[in-house]
Amino acid sequence: MNMSRQKKIPNKTDDQAHFDSLLPAEGFTRRSFIATAVGAGFALATQPISAQTVVKTDSEGLLAGEIMVPAADRSLPGYRAMPAGGSKLPTVLVIHEIFGVHEYLRDVCRRLAKAGYLAIAVDMYIRHGETAKMTNVQDIMAGPVAASSDAEHMSDLDACAAWAAKNGGDPQRLAVTGFCRGGRTTWLYAAHNPQLKAAVAWYGTLDGAPTARQPKWPLDLAGQIKAPVLGLYAGKDQGITADQVEDMRADLAKAGSKSQIHVYPDAPHAFHADYRPTYRKDAAEDGWKRMLEWLKQNGV
Repeated sequence: MNMSRQKKIPNKTDDQAHFDSLLPAEGFTRRSFIATAVGAGFALATQPISAQTVVKTDSEGLLAGEIMVPAADRSLPGYRAMPAGGSKLPTVLVIHEIFGVHEYLRDVCRRLAKAGYLAIAVDMYIRHGETAKMTNVQDIMAGPVAASSDAEHMSDLDACAAWAAKNGGDPQRLAVTGFCRGGRTTWLYAAHNPQLKAAVAWYGTLDGAPTARQPKWPLDLAGQIKAPVLGLYAGKDQGITADQVEDMRADLAKAGSKSQIHVYPDAPHAFHADYRPTYRKDAAEDGWKRMLEWLKQNGV
C-alpha cells in the first residue's frame, strides 16, 4: 500500500450511491421508490427494474439448480450450474451483490456453465438476514451487510471451493468473480487464498473506513494479492472515485502484481447488472469477454 496516500473514504457505498442516483428529487423515500419501481409484493433483487434488458440463459445441457453448501457454522443456500456430466471442470466462485443470490446471479452462473465452467454462488449474508427479500437499501446496509464479516466471507468461499472440488470441479483451476460489494470481496479473496488462479472484480469498492468486521479494504491489501485480478470499473461511478482506481493501479504495480484494471469511461456503476437501469450492453458484453479471456490466460 502506498503509505504516502491519504486514505480517501467515500461518503457512501457503491450500491447505496447507485440507488441514491435513481431517487426522485423529492416526494419519495427509498422504500416507496423501490416499491414503486419494483412492484408491490416483489423484492428489489428478484423483480427486474428494467425487464426489457434482462438476459435470460436457459439450462439446456446443464446441471443447474439450488444447493446447500456446508460451511463452518451452518449450511449456506446457493445455486450451482455446470455442463451436465462434466467432471474436473474449471471452477468459478460467483460473489453476489448486497441483494443475495437472486435470478441475476443464477443467470450469471448459467452463462459461465455454458462457457464450460462449474459456477457456484452462495448467500453469504444469510446468517444476518435474507437480503433477496428485503426492499430497503438502508436496512440491508445497516443490517446484514454491517453485521457480516470479511472473515465469514473468506471462510464461506473456502467452503464453496471445497464443495466444488467434491462435486465436479477441478481444485487446480479455481477462480472467483464478484459484483459491487462482491467485487470488493473478490479482491479480498485474491489476497486470502493462495490456491486461487484468477479473479475478476466488477466495480468493487476499493477503499473505506475500517471496522472490526471489515478491517481491511482492497487498497490495504494490494501488496498481498496472490492471484492476478482483472478489475472492471466505471468512469461515472458515483461511489468509487477515479483517484481510488489510480491508487489501486499504482499499488498493484509497486507490488509487482500481474493484476490489471480496465475502466469504461462512460459507464455508471453496476453496468453489468442487466436488471437495473444502469445496465450498459456494450460495456457489459465487453467486460464479459475480457473476463473469459482473463480466466483462460491464467489457466482457468
